[in-house]
Amino acid sequence: MSGRAVRITGRIAFLLCGLISLFTAVPYVMLRGAELPVQSEWIIFVVALALVGVFSATLAVLPRSWIAKACKKDPDDERLFSAPLRMLGGFAAISYVVALVAYLAPHRWNLDPQLMLSLCPMYFVKMTIDPSNVATFFLLAPMNAGVYGALGTTLGYARLVFGRRH
Repeated sequence: MSGRAVRITGRIAFLLCGLISLFTAVPYVMLRGAELPVQSEWIIFVVALALVGVFSATLAVLPRSWIAKACKKDPDDERLFSAPLRMLGGFAAISYVVALVAYLAPHRWNLDPQLMLSLCPMYFVKMTIDPSNVATFFLLAPMNAGVYGALGTTLGYARLVFGRRH
């Protein structure tokens, strides 16, 4: 893929994943943790989802020269967008599969709700109602992939900023 296509694809993916992460935090804020089916440290989820979402969405709209300056790279360096985009894709793919396992697991498995809420932010939907397989495949699992895609973006740029200099 050409450098321009990678940059455009990266910016769109960063923005979508960032917005999904922010959107996923809304139910936690609205419930204020009171009506979650399990006692959890809900504020941690909200802060983490918001920070990762804002960071990813911000990177989608920042000028390339600013991002390059922060990463101490040349603005035309293709790793500026390709490395975080690969991390986004990897995190999103793995989290999609994890979400499918979590959402489609039978109730008799007794998955730890606190762990599942951290692995699948929309897991409280499964705890409150039993979503259909269509909703799981096309709504809940992709939202989970978007959240972890935003985390992949954040970690990808952290690696560029704090990683070894070549």
